[in-house]
Amino acid sequence: MSDGQTWVVGDIQGCYDGLCRLLDKIKFEPHKDQLVAVGDLVARGEDSLATLRFLKGLGNSFTTVLGNHDLHLLSVVHRIKKVKKSDNLSNLLEASDLSDLVDWMRGFGLAKAISDNHTIVHAGLYPQWSVSELLQFSDEVSSVLQANDYPNLLEQMYGNGPRYWDDDLKGIDRLRFIINACTRMRFLAPQGQLDFEVKTHPDSAPRDFTPWFKVKNHKLAKDQKILFGHWAALHGETGKKQFCGLDTGYVWGQSLSAINLSSEKITSVLFSS
Repeated sequence: MSDGQTWVVGDIQGCYDGLCRLLDKIKFEPHKDQLVAVGDLVARGEDSLATLRFLKGLGNSFTTVLGNHDLHLLSVVHRIKKVKKSDNLSNLLEASDLSDLVDWMRGFGLAKAISDNHTIVHAGLYPQWSVSELLQFSDEVSSVLQANDYPNLLEQMYGNGPRYWDDDLKGIDRLRFIINACTRMRFLAPQGQLDFEVKTHPDSAPRDFTPWFKVKNHKLAKDQKILFGHWAALHGETGKKQFCGLDTGYVWGQSLSAINLSSEKITSVLFSS
């Protein structure tokens, strides 16, 4: 497999046709290449069921991290939350293999190192954390998410607080902060707290609201690169080589993108209705 390529794809959101066209364009070969996703595999696209079945069928040739839409799907399955009006999940929720797909999904974490200097996380790296801390905190959530009583976590994970990180946080407050930082974060508010209301491009954000990737992270080594999704309004642009945004808004009528980890070349396909 030494001649295989690793591709990291942005938010798929159940857009099965776009995913297939992108994989055709990059000439993805499952027997030797690796496909990595930055989360939000499901939700608003035309066929979340086909998307999950296809990705699961790739076996060891595919891995991902979980996004906020993926976690919300788990809550919907357990009737903790209702389907959002903007979601298109009917065929998935009625599928005979739903439980198998759910168990497969919750086996993935919130962050993953995919090379010595590339790490994926859906929303981004909280500026007070190192990569090793991010991976440790992801493992903390995964250990709960993979336990038999994991719906208890789903019931309690919703909410915006706490807004500040403290190493001494415990219990559900600790887990909720980790989940929020990894799957929902965009801006930090003026006092450095997580903000979840502002979702615009940084140029349109309120004064003193700072994108997480523009807050100095003293724990991040210069050779470390963070690949993330979640923020379609960025159009993938962060202005910093260390932070690669891959949500280029396909589900909003724009494009679906993947980066080749070796060449760092990004390939995209335009939305097709």
